[in-house]
Amino acid sequence: MTQSIKLELDPVIVGQGVTKKYGALVAVDRLDFEVHRSECVGFLGPNGAGKTTLMWMLFSAVHMTSGRLQVFGLTPMKDRKQINAHIGVVFQDNNLDQELNVVNNLLIYARYCGLGPREARGQIDRLLDLLALTPKAESKVRELSGGMARRLMIARALLSRPKMLILDEPTTGLDPQVRHSIWGVLRQLKREGMTILLTTHYMEEAQHLADRVLIMDQGRILLTGQPAELIEAHLERYVLQTSGLGEVPSLDGTIRHERVGDADYFYSDSEEPLSRLSKRLPIRDIILRFANLEDVFLKFTGRGLRE
Repeated sequence: MTQSIKLELDPVIVGQGVTKKYGALVAVDRLDFEVHRSECVGFLGPNGAGKTTLMWMLFSAVHMTSGRLQVFGLTPMKDRKQINAHIGVVFQDNNLDQELNVVNNLLIYARYCGLGPREARGQIDRLLDLLALTPKAESKVRELSGGMARRLMIARALLSRPKMLILDEPTTGLDPQVRHSIWGVLRQLKREGMTILLTTHYMEEAQHLADRVLIMDQGRILLTGQPAELIEAHLERYVLQTSGLGEVPSLDGTIRHERVGDADYFYSDSEEPLSRLSKRLPIRDIILRFANLEDVFLKFTGRGLRE
């Protein structure tokens, strides 16, 4: 018997002990998490942390090895069609038809979503306007810039009016202007009540968009919370950042120091001791700033290079 989907359920996603193994490799390791309705949640982590695998499980693209996972009160894979009818997905790879124009790419997908011609055309016109693609409506996809193609993929994901949007690295490789344009669209969707799941390597992106972040590494959740709360809870307020310093001068007890390669980081809850320190340093490559989400991320996942 087919279960009814519970679109107004809160939380809309519940994971308990969610695990995915590929042979001896544990890609996702016993995750417990929830996502609430109309919430934007950022999943952060180094390459191989398990972020994309988790998104695939939510979208029934891969089987879960063990644990319990509910989306809209239903079970991925078992209730795949019902769940996916209410989810829009934008993965990293461009899988648009390169030889079709923008409108025809959307029309074909609209038929796949079961939209009639009139409804499809209305939706397409609205989304092209939302994503600033109306002037490119008749252009072939292969003629679009990377940013335009990514915006078209978001438009396609929104065609069926989904209740949830999954974005896997949505602005990777895009210039700052395009990135900020996409952020504006996502903020508007969030204001309209859409639930958004976001994986990203851009900490600024997560800090701008996410109500809550989950920092992952090696398939596990290390930390979760609102970006501002995590910064306040786990770091001093100010950071003095420099490189090529050589010998570290004597520091008073209010300053914490960390060295990674040729870079030095000095942390303090007060700006004044770091400002005094900066005047004593024999180099000019100095940045005095507020601590941010990237500092939290690196504190918990490490600053070493991941291959």
